[in-house]
Amino acid sequence: MSRDKSHPPVKSGKIGVLLVNLGTPDGTDKKSMRRYLKEFLSDRRVIETPRIIWWPLLNGIILNTRPKKSGALYASIWNNEKNESPLRTFTRSQGEKLAGALDGLEDVIVDWGMRYGRPSIASKLDELKQQGCDRIVVFPLYPQYSATTTATVNDKTFDALKAMRWQPALRIVPPYFDDPVYIDALATSIEQHLQKLEFKPEKVIASYHGIPKSYFQKGDPYYCHCVKTSRLLEERLGWEDGRLLTTFQSLFGREEWLQPYTDKTVEKLAGDGVKNIAVLNPGFVADCLETLEEIAGEVADAFRARGGEKFSHIPCLNDGELGMKVIETVVRQELSGWV
Repeated sequence: MSRDKSHPPVKSGKIGVLLVNLGTPDGTDKKSMRRYLKEFLSDRRVIETPRIIWWPLLNGIILNTRPKKSGALYASIWNNEKNESPLRTFTRSQGEKLAGALDGLEDVIVDWGMRYGRPSIASKLDELKQQGCDRIVVFPLYPQYSATTTATVNDKTFDALKAMRWQPALRIVPPYFDDPVYIDALATSIEQHLQKLEFKPEKVIASYHGIPKSYFQKGDPYYCHCVKTSRLLEERLGWEDGRLLTTFQSLFGREEWLQPYTDKTVEKLAGDGVKNIAVLNPGFVADCLETLEEIAGEVADAFRARGGEKFSHIPCLNDGELGMKVIETVVRQELSGWV
């Protein structure tokens, strides 16, 4: 049967890898922040409050007051050279470095996108498909699973597939909170960082992004994943019990969230006479507003204000050698059988 020459040939035979992080506003101005916050806070996975209660709060109060405040916070950590947030800078670099690491796999195409903001998941899946990817690995860049993160990436991915007549085969990278390569990378990054300090932290805090306690009670495994990451990390470091603390940050609204809270823990440590601490963020694969402004900024100030003296923020794995080893190892595992 001859091919219909009025239609171009359909490309196929390639394998796509799509790294997906949370997202970022395009700028620190009020309009950009409002657009980003509206998309983020409209997600039913993130905010489960009934719409009849939430919509008036979101559209009547939050989106009229929070954009200016959030814009100022983003401005304090903005990558002015590239005019973008650090999260976009690091995620792009992770995608580029992964592409280089997989360069020997000629049928694999690597790209990156964001759940909220740009580039969107749908646009990147479409681009990969246009390049001939009939098999795609989607990698939500969250070591610990939560419906508020991994699941909402999956939702958007499936929504995009709904619009495709010819859907690619799909693999979703599972959470890797207890993967030995991840635990070892975290431990090594801690060891390397502490060796460079002029002081020895009395306590080291593993601060994870929080979720409402009710989400955990409904079956979200996030808390269990975080606690296990910390336990394995402490075992790998060979530390005595109690030196590594697990806390949760970034609470929003009046509902009770997972505890202990990072800010309250730090303040109590200082009040109890602890003078030197360090904080890391195992749940973030790249430094962002929550690590650079909230932890290295606000939490550090709170510790010193209560009598603490030495505070150090341990950077995320980012696009460094340790971080890229984790990403590459996990991706190669998921590509098994396809390449």
